[in-house]
Amino acid sequence: MDDLKPQALPQNVDRRKFLTGAAVAGAAVASPSADPAGGAAQAAVRPATALPPSAYALRAETAAVASHGGPVYEGKPGGDFMVDVIRSLGIEYIATNPASSCRGIHESIINYKPGEKPELLTVMHEESGAGMAHGYAKVTGKPMGLLFHGTVGIMHASMAIYNAWCDRVPMFIMSGNHMDAADRLPNVPTTHAAQDPLSMIRDFTKWDDQPQSLQHCAESMVRAYKITMTPPMEPVCISLDGHLQDHPIPEGAKLFIPKYTPTSPPAGDANAVRETARLLAAAANPVIIVDRAARTAKGQTLIVELAELLNASVVDQFGRQNIPSRHPLNQTERARVVVAAADVILGLEVNDFWGTVNSYTDNIDGTQQSRIKPDAKLITISTQDLYIRANYQEFQRFQQVDVSIGADPEATLPALIEEVKRAQSADGKMANQKRGEELRKAFGQARERIMQSAAIAWDAQPISTARLCAELWAVIKDENWAMVSRDSSLSNWPHRLWNFEKYHQFIGGSGGAGVGYGLPAAVGAALALRSNGVIPVNLQNDGDAMFAPGALWTAVHHNIPILNIMHNNRAYHQEVMHVQRMGNRRNRGIDRAHIGTTIDNPFVDFVSLAKSMGMAGIGPITNPADLGPALKRGLAMVKAKEPVLIDVITQPR
Repeated sequence: MDDLKPQALPQNVDRRKFLTGAAVAGAAVASPSADPAGGAAQAAVRPATALPPSAYALRAETAAVASHGGPVYEGKPGGDFMVDVIRSLGIEYIATNPASSCRGIHESIINYKPGEKPELLTVMHEESGAGMAHGYAKVTGKPMGLLFHGTVGIMHASMAIYNAWCDRVPMFIMSGNHMDAADRLPNVPTTHAAQDPLSMIRDFTKWDDQPQSLQHCAESMVRAYKITMTPPMEPVCISLDGHLQDHPIPEGAKLFIPKYTPTSPPAGDANAVRETARLLAAAANPVIIVDRAARTAKGQTLIVELAELLNASVVDQFGRQNIPSRHPLNQTERARVVVAAADVILGLEVNDFWGTVNSYTDNIDGTQQSRIKPDAKLITISTQDLYIRANYQEFQRFQQVDVSIGADPEATLPALIEEVKRAQSADGKMANQKRGEELRKAFGQARERIMQSAAIAWDAQPISTARLCAELWAVIKDENWAMVSRDSSLSNWPHRLWNFEKYHQFIGGSGGAGVGYGLPAAVGAALALRSNGVIPVNLQNDGDAMFAPGALWTAVHHNIPILNIMHNNRAYHQEVMHVQRMGNRRNRGIDRAHIGTTIDNPFVDFVSLAKSMGMAGIGPITNPADLGPALKRGLAMVKAKEPVLIDVITQPR
């Protein structure tokens, strides 16, 4: 295969001029009229390492099409300047599924100063690319670049972009377009162009623009990055005109790249923070609800400090890694009990405050009931009110509160902690200490119940989700690990059994509950963790994986080690339960609830699927006794820098 390797150019040869010559020479090789002696003469002069005639013809045809029969321009193309701007922002990766409207900047990314960041990542679908960027941002706190083709690329990516919008995740999206009808090619380039290409995602992006000049592009890119990195963090998108990408920078153009200065996250109003501290310090049973509260490891540290200062119950809704799972003040397992007893409830970046303090029964009447005391005080610190759109209802039902602070919780907590210290009395501190002892005792009792529950159906087949998670914990507990998937579809067994202590060990869920998030996001998170020596663990839902199986190929192609364990219950089980509920409600039974909800006849062979994409596969594991050895084998592969998939046939939840 050595004869297929590209040959290096002499250092004194201009790359673009060389490519022009290659196109002409290639066309001559491909054309019978170019050589009077015919094919035999061509074969005689070819070196021993030459490609076969068919390959020469294909390469020549490609080169001829690429040149469009015209001259190659001199000077720096606009795409190179766009890449300069991207590099100034520190963007390390750009995921793309290539196409014509992005070809100018695509070529610049790979050929302009090769070896420098950003690295181009190949994805099999735009939704997978956006999902990767979602997971990557949850680990790094900064966006990955995305490069999509015209209108159709944005359409493909839209669900994953919506997930990121709901999950408050930074995302830097670029899409190609050809605005000038007189300048664009006919057929596909015109079919995939639009007057306002980003209108279809405008309701779930924070900002977008369609620059009309290279300087406009530089300013918009820096502005977009600044906006996506300011809480509430949301996706932004820039439409890059094909003409600006492709054509040389006009002679004498005075282009510059604006300086990026991060915006300080908004902190809470001092008076409102002081009132919050007063209420918390005087409370008999304060409860802190945390969802997307901790943006960084510092956020988790501050949440723990506030909770310990008050000896307050903390209920984690798993939007981020907010509090260690085994901290005795973590009362998530007793959420309903502590919320019902609370006299003051503080919500930190809680997306669904109404659903936290109210119950809703999914019956024909939609029964609703308050979960809290009538006189309980409700306080919210959230960026949700700072940026909201009308159409998509991800902001949930309106909940009235007593104190509403429109600010970033992590930026506000230092001041709140200091105010609580000032507001606490000696008697209050003694009451806090007694309350803390009671909560620690309750935590221990809850943990005993968890361990007893996990042992139920230990030897059952299909394998119980509790055993899957317990066996996995035994394998990874002494490693530097991170769970790069959600765990709600496994009855939250990882959070109930494992010791989530460090901030990087959990990244939260999808935000928008869009199926197809899991596998790409896990690969993106694993990419972000690759240089840190962390073992990424992805507990992967089977139905979700079938939305974006190409992410397996991307992990292999870009050497991204990851331990994928397939939670293979062979169904979209959430929908099985919905259909069962409706069948019972209508007195029709549940014997046909499998229709349209199960993944069988045939079962998906995930091991063969993984192997077809170059990834090692183990399983399917049906016997619980085989589970531990399979997990150990998979871990060894990942530690050897090899991605792997283990297919485990599991119970539904």
